[in-house]
Amino acid sequence: MKFFHLIWCNLKRKKLRTSLTLLSILIAFVLFGFLSAIEQALVGGVQLAGADRLVVRQKVSIINLLPVSYEARIDRIPGVDFSTHQTWFGGVYQDPKNFFMQNPVEPEKFLKIHPEIILPPEQMKAWLATRTGAIVGRRTAERFHWKIGDRIPIQSTIWVQPDGSRTWEFDIVGIYDGKDKGIDTTPLFFRYDYFDEVREAGGQNWAKGQVGWYTIRIKDPSQAAEVAKRVDEEFENSPTETKTEPEGAFIQGWANAIGNIVFIVAAILGAVFFTILLVAGNTMAQAVRERTGELGVLKAIGFTNGRVMALVLAESCLLSMIGGVVGLGLARAITPVVAEKLAGLLPMFFFPTRALFTGLGLSVALGLVTGIFPALQAMRLRVADALRRM
Repeated sequence: MKFFHLIWCNLKRKKLRTSLTLLSILIAFVLFGFLSAIEQALVGGVQLAGADRLVVRQKVSIINLLPVSYEARIDRIPGVDFSTHQTWFGGVYQDPKNFFMQNPVEPEKFLKIHPEIILPPEQMKAWLATRTGAIVGRRTAERFHWKIGDRIPIQSTIWVQPDGSRTWEFDIVGIYDGKDKGIDTTPLFFRYDYFDEVREAGGQNWAKGQVGWYTIRIKDPSQAAEVAKRVDEEFENSPTETKTEPEGAFIQGWANAIGNIVFIVAAILGAVFFTILLVAGNTMAQAVRERTGELGVLKAIGFTNGRVMALVLAESCLLSMIGGVVGLGLARAITPVVAEKLAGLLPMFFFPTRALFTGLGLSVALGLVTGIFPALQAMRLRVADALRRM
């Protein structure tokens, strides 16, 4: 801090150049923040997936249904604690842009197998007592200003009512929260028994007794591969064969449908930071060349080579860290606003804390890398050569 004023004055020497370089670094870190949030939204669920949970789906595609009778057979397989099922409903609220997940489930089993979902006991009782009852996540309830007791119309893109209408009405009997911040609290869940009864009356007998996929809790997570194999062997050569995989792999499969998210994010960030590296490095190199005579004076009055090198590195790191801190701060401030707009498509879109520390580390590394060569040049500068250039 002793020479902070000197370093700061050097940055202000060419204000336009410094400002443009600072803006470039700032934009790079804003982009880093947004891409980190996107990666979190698409693959963050993999990290939160239960190690003791497997997902069973139809072998060819998840859009093909499985018989509800499979549940009893799955529960008898060695290593399985119990299982439950879900089915994709595919509805929207009032407008196609108001999309979020809705699934019919078995209430008691569903909450037992997903302890990360927190629902008050009295609301659970109301759900079991209400045929058309549904529970909804806190985030969606706040998004549409729903409260317990509201009757909500959901327009399904797949399932029809007995009168031919695709509008299903559900009574909100509970609003649940997530145990951790990363838990998705956007879906709506309603009772499978009501769903199966009404869709049959609606003329969709082909789907009677069919479900989308099963979630299994296993007794020993270390035996996950063996249990998955036993489940698939149970239904081998049946009309509806299965594919069983860990819940994390199942979630990753959804993300991989878009592409290798981690690779895409890394490639974009790599290109951006390489460009910024060239820009900032050129700025520091020019700054050192312009101050050759001044650096010679500093050495002449007693500054050591190491101290001169440290001054140039400190200048580069300060420039990079200002841009990085401001950029990360902007990304963190704007992300919640964007998240509200993307709540249906990317329910877990938020700025992860780990990205903040990674970004700060990157800003320091960027400052060191862009400043090291100009700093070495300044350190090796001979006093006599420097003074001749004044």
